[in-house]
Amino acid sequence: MNPETRTLQVGALTRVEGEGALRVKLTDGAVDTAELNIYEPPRFFEAFLRGRSYSEPPDITARICGICPVAYQVSACNAIENACGVTVDPELVALRRLLYCGEWIHSHVLHIYLLHAPDFLGYPDAISLAKDRREFIERGLALKKAGNQLMQQLGGRAIHPINVRLGGFYAVPTPEELKRAIHRARGCRIRISRFHYRSRAAGADRCGPLRD
Repeated sequence: MNPETRTLQVGALTRVEGEGALRVKLTDGAVDTAELNIYEPPRFFEAFLRGRSYSEPPDITARICGICPVAYQVSACNAIENACGVTVDPELVALRRLLYCGEWIHSHVLHIYLLHAPDFLGYPDAISLAKDRREFIERGLALKKAGNQLMQQLGGRAIHPINVRLGGFYAVPTPEELKRAIHRARGCRIRISRFHYRSRAAGADRCGPLRD
């Protein structure tokens, strides 16, 4: 008896921050292979940088992505600083790390609350989820706002930061500004500790806080 085989192929996934495809092969109902392909068209930023001043890549590379600009910007700084033998002060490295955290917060919250949660909870999209669980989406937006505020405070703006430069920053926050950032971060921890979800899948009843 020949086994029954099926191939499921999705050419464009809509729940990833970018572009992706999925191919799953099944035999008699069991998964044989699952291939996830994240693909992006070439952006030619390497060509943009040719012939430019060594001080320009941090600002140019920050335009590669509106969701994760810090990764490109700080990587460009690190590469040029390492090539020139520059050692950045530990306090400035810590501030860059904090800027990264702002990016991680807003990016991960976007992914969890607006892209993945509707799938997990049985809704077609975040707007439909908000009709039944408005407080859930509002909590996610508040967390995302906290990440954006951190990026704006350290990077000069929330999208495509402009305050990072070789050797550190053009301007650094005051102690009072950092205290306010700490206060917002503590608020984020409280909101995350209250994360609850309930599956709408038939026969499933999952409800509980998201733990570390």
